Amino acid sequence: MKSPRNRVKKKTKLPQATGETFSMCIPPPNVTGSLHIGHALTVAIQDALVRWHRMCGDQVLWVPGSDHAGIATQAVVEKQLWKERGVRRHELSREEFLREVWKWKEEKGGEISEQLQALGASLDWDRECFTMDAGSSVAVTEAFVRLYEAGLLYRGQQLVNWSCALRSAISDIEVESRPLPGRTELRLPGCPSPVSFGLLVSVAFPVDGEPGEDAEVVVGTTRPETLPGDVAVAVHPEDSRYMHLHGRQLRHPLTGQLLPLITDSAVQPHVGTGAVKVTPAHSPADAELGARHSLSPLSVIAEDGTMTSLCGDWLQGLHRFVAREKIMSALRERGLFRGIQNHPMVLPICSRSGDVVEYLLKSQWFVRCQEMGDRAAQAVESGALELSPSFHQKNWQHWFSQIGDWCVSRQLWWGHQIPAYLVVEGHVKGDKGDCWVVGRTEAEARKIAAELTGKPGAELTLQRDPDVLDTWFSSALFPFAALGWPQETPDLARFYPLSLLETGSDLLLFWVGRMVMLGTQLTGQLPFSKVLLHSMVRDRQGRKMSKSLGNVLDPRDIIHGVDLQVLQTKLRDGNLDSTELAIATAAQRKDFPHGIPECGTDALRFALCSHGALGGDLNLSVSEVLSSRHFCNKIWNALRFMLNALGEKFVPQPVEELSPSSPMDAWILSRLAHTAQECERGFLARELSLITHALHHFWLHNLCDVYLEAIKPVLSHSPHPPDPLQVLFSCADVGLRLLAPLMPFLAEELWQRLPPRPGGSSAPSICVAPYPTAHSLEHWRQPELEQHFSRVQEAVQALRALRATYQLTKARPRVLLQSSEPGEQGLFEAFLEPLGTLGRCGVMGLLPPGVAAPSGWAQTPLSDTTQVYMELQGLVDPQTHLSLLAARRHKLQKQLDGLMAWTPSEGEAETKRQQRLSSLQLDLSKLDKAASHLRQLMDACPGPGEL
Repeated sequence: MKSPRNRVKKKTKLPQATGETFSMCIPPPNVTGSLHIGHALTVAIQDALVRWHRMCGDQVLWVPGSDHAGIATQAVVEKQLWKERGVRRHELSREEFLREVWKWKEEKGGEISEQLQALGASLDWDRECFTMDAGSSVAVTEAFVRLYEAGLLYRGQQLVNWSCALRSAISDIEVESRPLPGRTELRLPGCPSPVSFGLLVSVAFPVDGEPGEDAEVVVGTTRPETLPGDVAVAVHPEDSRYMHLHGRQLRHPLTGQLLPLITDSAVQPHVGTGAVKVTPAHSPADAELGARHSLSPLSVIAEDGTMTSLCGDWLQGLHRFVAREKIMSALRERGLFRGIQNHPMVLPICSRSGDVVEYLLKSQWFVRCQEMGDRAAQAVESGALELSPSFHQKNWQHWFSQIGDWCVSRQLWWGHQIPAYLVVEGHVKGDKGDCWVVGRTEAEARKIAAELTGKPGAELTLQRDPDVLDTWFSSALFPFAALGWPQETPDLARFYPLSLLETGSDLLLFWVGRMVMLGTQLTGQLPFSKVLLHSMVRDRQGRKMSKSLGNVLDPRDIIHGVDLQVLQTKLRDGNLDSTELAIATAAQRKDFPHGIPECGTDALRFALCSHGALGGDLNLSVSEVLSSRHFCNKIWNALRFMLNALGEKFVPQPVEELSPSSPMDAWILSRLAHTAQECERGFLARELSLITHALHHFWLHNLCDVYLEAIKPVLSHSPHPPDPLQVLFSCADVGLRLLAPLMPFLAEELWQRLPPRPGGSSAPSICVAPYPTAHSLEHWRQPELEQHFSRVQEAVQALRALRATYQLTKARPRVLLQSSEPGEQGLFEAFLEPLGTLGRCGVMGLLPPGVAAPSGWAQTPLSDTTQVYMELQGLVDPQTHLSLLAARRHKLQKQLDGLMAWTPSEGEAETKRQQRLSSLQLDLSKLDKAASHLRQLMDACPGPGEL
């Protein structure tokens, strides 16, 4: 089936055009990856909103695109080069390597587009963007230059998050804070053996000039490998244990060098020994402390994770965690080791490589975030920027209150090379530091350098910074670049009234926060007025989707179905280690022993949208999607029945001319109008679960289970009466248009099969047909009639329960209803025929108030004023059924006795037990009443005259 979006020419003005604009950009996924179920939720919500706005007549723009994913893409290509050609990146020139990356991108980078199309995403594909294309490159360079000229971007030496495995700085969001309860062994990249963490090592620092064991200060550290970088020991100024040592010097336990004992109120005297070692080059907290006391940092860990020359020949070049063990041995030999113990801690892990993050002192480019962050926080506080759900506002404000300067340098080749140039010679007189200039082109940078140095530009040697910009920098510019900035200044308030959806996580706040900061600074306006944050999708057990758990699913596998063998092959082709692979494959065999059945795109979208996506995390199971597929089948079969009933010569009436002639017709049209009202409310509130619930209830419980069943006897007459046919058509037409934003494929296929309206005025596709509004269908609404019919449905349930009790599988017994309320008597009189049809009964009648009930008829109350009587004479063998009832009663009584014997518990389990007890007691009561009626039948057989 073709995607519905392909049926319509773009930029066609619709009859229902509003002149309003609705636009979004897709959160650009990494070009290296593939979409998972979390992405599918994003697409399902965005596409439903886009399709609704399009059907409402708004001018819609939905920009697709992908992110170049600097670290991930470079790693993939490097791995491929080594695997296929045995070549390392540094054996190629930068230009040669980048050609390989672009080649990979063209060959392998289209998977996401295929997934988006499989999900039915009605994106503006001719506007597709990539964060490394020419337009994005211009935007990135312009942003860098403008921020630099505004004094918001500078080069400085600071501690950065450093991945030794990647040999690059990484962002805060790429640092996973992993809590450890105590001793924990981890396998790390480049390390020959597992490394233990979650341990506190106690080390003695002898007091200079004080012999004896008591003349020492013991400090605790979880990172003994950084001991060579210690430049001081700090204690709290009011800690009485160390007051006598204020101003004294200590001997370094490894080098014997003198270190000052300093006092600082930031030290926590009640933690450990109250004394801490100070390593300013490898700890953010120590860097601040060192700056307050003018301590010079010592960098003892290199970019590749080995120890530097400052550590001495005995450690230089060793992997830092190998050096750790050597340092521990040296401490023991020198008698300065004071013990080791379990210590709960939080370990920073690089989410990209799995390596432990180091804090290294590096000269990098930084964006000053405080001023821009204050504006972003103020935008939410003032209401100019709305976060939905509103509880995210607290996280937003906290994030910006803690924001620091943003390191945007990355030591990669794949990405936007920083447009900054080092003036190698010809510095300004008296300038002791490096001279850097920033320009949109080398020619512009050379001109600026000439002005700074006073020398002709042609005589200067410039070296461009080899680093690239953080991928988040270009991602934050994605909406602007997609609309032509900086060549054009887009009216973002018009084009982005609603923006981006992603998993409700720090990742989104990180990205959107940077987008708001850069957008307001560079364009003077917010990039959007709302942000809609949806839930994180977890598996049915509530676990986060993880490759190592084997529960990450490609949406296409749910759409098309997949064998277990294929799922297992995908795991083996991944990058899991042997232990993770064993766990993941076992989990897959347990969760999907027969693979995943084919569910279809519409079923997946509907199931995802049926959850309250703006609340807590969303637990999704394949069985839920399969249930939605059964719902799709129900709609398909209903339309097949309706189309067969309409026939080939049916001509639809205009909606405004349709006036129902029967109470059943009026009821279903009222329910249809109510459904349209609920869908409209759900779309306006961006709460799609309201829409899915309303549509599911209408199609399944109102149309299929009630109306279609009720009119089957009417449609059996030939020729068919015209009014029910017009109602059927309206239910199909309006119902499918209501469904279209969520189930575009099914809705399009069935809607195209409906008889055309006279005059050929119908839209060419359901995706541009007018979306039914509550106002347009208001003339069908009859809430009082719906309330009346709910009483009829209660009677239907009572009749079906009686039939089940007496096991009347084929018989159609006579039924009488009796009410002491005249109004209620009239209510049932209007619906006698559908009541009999739905209750699977024969002749329906009304017993006047005060008239005695027929002897031997089964009886059940509907309310205090209404009774239902069902004829059993000649339809039931009392003797046989009494024995059957006795057997059923014995079985239920046994279950009741078992539950009664349970020891009462608390909470949800006890609530369920009590509910089950009540249900069993009610069933027993019904059986006892039925047995009584059967005994009456055995004692007396009423004749026709008694009726």
